[in-house]
Amino acid sequence: MTDEGQSLLAALEGARPGEEPAPAHDRPAALVAAAEEQVRLRGLAAAKFGAYASTMYFTPDMVELSSHLAVAEYKLDRVLGMGVVLVEPMFLGNGADALVLSRDHCTLAVDPDPLTAALAAANARALNGGSDSAFFAECQDVAAFGGRGEADFIDLMRPPGPDGGHDPESYGPPLSWALEQVRTTGCGSIRLPPGLAPGAVPDLGRADEAEWISYDGEVQELVLWFGLGPGGRPGDATVRRATLLPAGASLTARGLPEPAVRPLGRYLYRPDPAVVHAGLVAEVAEDIAAGPLERGGTLLTSDELRRTPFATAYDVTEVRDAAVPPPRPSEAPRAPRTAVEFAVTAAAGPVTLTAVPVTAW
Repeated sequence: MTDEGQSLLAALEGARPGEEPAPAHDRPAALVAAAEEQVRLRGLAAAKFGAYASTMYFTPDMVELSSHLAVAEYKLDRVLGMGVVLVEPMFLGNGADALVLSRDHCTLAVDPDPLTAALAAANARALNGGSDSAFFAECQDVAAFGGRGEADFIDLMRPPGPDGGHDPESYGPPLSWALEQVRTTGCGSIRLPPGLAPGAVPDLGRADEAEWISYDGEVQELVLWFGLGPGGRPGDATVRRATLLPAGASLTARGLPEPAVRPLGRYLYRPDPAVVHAGLVAEVAEDIAAGPLERGGTLLTSDELRRTPFATAYDVTEVRDAAVPPPRPSEAPRAPRTAVEFAVTAAAGPVTLTAVPVTAW
């Protein structure tokens, strides 16, 4: 982030594909490589951060583990309802939550990695119109940090381990430390990977609420919320919530029993992944008078079409034995290009369902 680096970065971003700009000719190879990598990462990050990405700084992990910016903005709205003023994001991760929080709160961000803290400070200016007056980044051991804020927001989003799984207690810091930190403060949240195995967070951390958030049909993260007020956690149960962005639709658990499975009807419904992760398929089934498709996993089915933001509806057009190859193109009836196939293990054997998304209501 030196002046030399900035001028090189600007030249590379303004160059045409395959062109090497003049400023790159006499610069150290390591500096050129770092600038080229930053241009590449900004290009990837644009899908999540939009126009802001062109002035922000990233590491590969920051891009990979980031949620869409709309997720951080949605969570800011929830934080505003908590009535806190000074917040402390810890273990910044991608830093987006801390940066968005600083739009409306005095934000003291703490991370043990000096690069993460430096990038967060630079990105605060990029994301907040050139001002970072409400954002303060400190590089220090978070476990030894003496909290001074009214709420703690801890980012434990981590890449999967070598076996492809997640063990929150193997994180640095472990989930148990993060839970104790937020419970001591009494207010805040913990950001986690959305696909944690059942039981990876015992009792969902006894949080007020566990919220799975998706954006455009892709699950983004799990958030454990604390300090939501008297309406946040009835009794001893953690509320499970699924929120779908950009629509802003939100669904909470109602303690329903598992619905009875059904044979295939005219319509199929594929619940949003946030609904599936939150364990709220039964709630969606009740709302649309559907039931789980026999041997169909989380797919729902019914003979009546009902609108819901929490599942994509499909009109079933063909049921074919999976062992029978599809007809050749010259023999096949013309089907819409949007047709989707579902592989289902029926009682008589595997079948393939062809269905078309319902677009007209």
